[in-house]
Amino acid sequence: MEIQFVGKRALVTGAGKGIGREVAKRLVELGADTVALSRTQSDLDSLKAEVPAITTVQCDLQDWDRTREILQTVGDIDLLVNNAGVSRIDKFLDVKKEDLDWMIDINYKAVFNVGQVIAKSMVERKKGGAIVNISSAASLQGLDDHAVYCSTKAAVDKLTHVMALELGQYKIRVNAVNPTVVLTEMGKMAWSDPVKADPMLARIPIGRFVEMSEVVDSIMFLLSDKATMIHGVTLPVEGGLLTT
Repeated sequence: MEIQFVGKRALVTGAGKGIGREVAKRLVELGADTVALSRTQSDLDSLKAEVPAITTVQCDLQDWDRTREILQTVGDIDLLVNNAGVSRIDKFLDVKKEDLDWMIDINYKAVFNVGQVIAKSMVERKKGGAIVNISSAASLQGLDDHAVYCSTKAAVDKLTHVMALELGQYKIRVNAVNPTVVLTEMGKMAWSDPVKADPMLARIPIGRFVEMSEVVDSIMFLLSDKATMIHGVTLPVEGGLLTT
């Protein structure tokens, strides 16, 4: 199944590292004029050196107003991947307010903020578009030490449903992908200890964590015209974890 995005413009948040970086690179490979947004300039510099065709934009998504100003400068966008996400793990009883605020700001409020600005532009252009929000299988289950992370990703799922409900009339499709553990830097931080990882692996029928390329493949499909009637879906990418 061939997917191409020639003639499309794409925006990826959290594009400096991990899944977002691989999504941005794949979009360029498939022909999209791609804007990679990240908080860390050094990550953007290395991405630009690796993929000269990409456009890079430095932005701290925790700053609501400045983010909106910056988004006004990126031009028309047909494809949006709300990928930026953070995690700090702690017991529910020990979570600090600053960690709660930080994860809510990036994992939920930034998805809302960026999605709102870009969707308004899509509506005004009257050409439709596609949005993929990066959620997590953690939105659908409780995990020790992940009270805030699980909660923010559950909020992303419900936001995805409401965005789909309200934006479908404008030919804007909105979906989410919900991977289980992907061994990015953030994933390794939380799941590198076999004492913690082995019980989770034992619950995954396929018997392994997710490869980054498998998440990227799912995102490309949902963005593409191969998925024109897939709308409002939260797509588990988790090897059967949620069936156990």
